[in-house]
Amino acid sequence: MCVDHHKLNAATSNNKYPVPPMNQLLTVFNGSSIFSNTYLRSAYKLLRFKEGDEHLTCFGTKYGSYESLVLPFGLTNAPASFQNLINDIFYDLLDIYAVVYLDETMLFSKSEEEHVTHMSTVPARLKDNTSILSPPSAYFMLLVQSI
Repeated sequence: MCVDHHKLNAATSNNKYPVPPMNQLLTVFNGSSIFSNTYLRSAYKLLRFKEGDEHLTCFGTKYGSYESLVLPFGLTNAPASFQNLINDIFYDLLDIYAVVYLDETMLFSKSEEEHVTHMSTVPARLKDNTSILSPPSAYFMLLVQSI
């Protein structure tokens, strides 16, 4: 189902939280040769609407009216709001051995031993924040000869 949020987006104050440019994210990999990439399943559903604001997302079908309790796709502030959330979850790992771009997290390390340690932190953080990895889109411990 596709809901048109044009009217809500037009009345919304833009969230200016930056979604990082991809080329900027790639600069932190220097010297790393082991990588893992994860993807969050239903990522935007981690963001709950402020209680009382659900009516703003109301839409109707022939079966009735419905409101979103969590962030639906198509809202103007969805990417910035989600990037803010995911950066808060991984704040102390960013650019040290992790980069996050919306619902994808890339871990990078210089050795396999280091990478195993790094990999153990991500599922724990996500579990603590009720996030779920999407296994079909996860790649673990890819060895890259040069970047």
